[in-house]
Amino acid sequence: MTGPRLRASLDGIPAYKAGQPPTTRPGVVPFKLSSNENHHDPLPGVVAAIEAALPEVHRYPDYGSTALIEALARHFDVPADHISVATGSVGLLQQLLQITSEPGTGVVFSWRAFEAYPIMTQIVGATAQAVPLDADDRHDLGAMLDAIDETTRLVLVCNPNNPTGTAVGRAALDEFIAQVPSDILIVLDEAYREFVDPDAIPDGLDYYRTHENVAVLRTFSKAYGLAGLRVGFCVASAPVTEAMRKVQVPFGVSSLAQVAAIASLGHEDELFVRVASIIEERHRMEAGLRAAGLSPAQSQANFLWLRLGEGTMSFASACDDAGLSVRPFAGEGVRITIGEPEANARLVEVATRWASAQR
Repeated sequence: MTGPRLRASLDGIPAYKAGQPPTTRPGVVPFKLSSNENHHDPLPGVVAAIEAALPEVHRYPDYGSTALIEALARHFDVPADHISVATGSVGLLQQLLQITSEPGTGVVFSWRAFEAYPIMTQIVGATAQAVPLDADDRHDLGAMLDAIDETTRLVLVCNPNNPTGTAVGRAALDEFIAQVPSDILIVLDEAYREFVDPDAIPDGLDYYRTHENVAVLRTFSKAYGLAGLRVGFCVASAPVTEAMRKVQVPFGVSSLAQVAAIASLGHEDELFVRVASIIEERHRMEAGLRAAGLSPAQSQANFLWLRLGEGTMSFASACDDAGLSVRPFAGEGVRITIGEPEANARLVEVATRWASAQR
């Protein structure tokens, strides 16, 4: 027997690579800076809401996530039927690809960007129309426009971009969206929206309100600190969200995730104090890395990007020796999540020694 026949196209799909913890070393406190998590503990009010909901986990969650969607609709002043929820923004991305793309169609995105983009594009059988970032590790919006052709069904703009942290400003995004054909869905992936300078980086919801072909992705995994519960939401026109609900995994967003997300919206004053502290640490790390002679990309997220080329794996190894894990992309660069102040200070020390040794 040969076993079941599986899709041949799966052979060319790489596995998603998650950030790894550092090697355990005697006497060294380890810090994981390889996944874009919020290092702060969950907010006490959110923990209390989760604990109160625990006795009901033997029941299926609300299939329609009704209370969460109503809370999001009030919070962002959008119609409830313009919201869809799923297991993080990556779950929403999967739905958007399923409702727009199939074999013979194309998906335009910058590269390097979120690692799931090409993987999920291949899974639905579409063609990845990847466009290199510019010399400053930013979206090359002009080249992305040039890449759009008659097969294109979806355009992804990761803003801020993962893993580089760079973001597209209002004037450039205004011009770009105006030139994308109206029958192509533009997805503004704003997983790190809470960390941006709102005076410099536009709110994707402004474009959703004026363009029926714009969808906005947000998540509770990053700033809100609910990475382990997996809940995100999409705001888009009703035809888009209605189609997304047709392909959603039944009961995908757990009851605890729904309760925690609602509670998070009610504790944003506390939350944004923590966000401000992360941004402050980001500025401190940027300054330290520049003083070491390195050139981090201008970040608007909760991480930094160092384009190190052939030095990438050497730098990652030096970090691991010091009890720090970063996210290396061999031959390209490393992404460094903003962590605890102690971890960030150690990272700058390691980077300073490593940079000095390269001279």
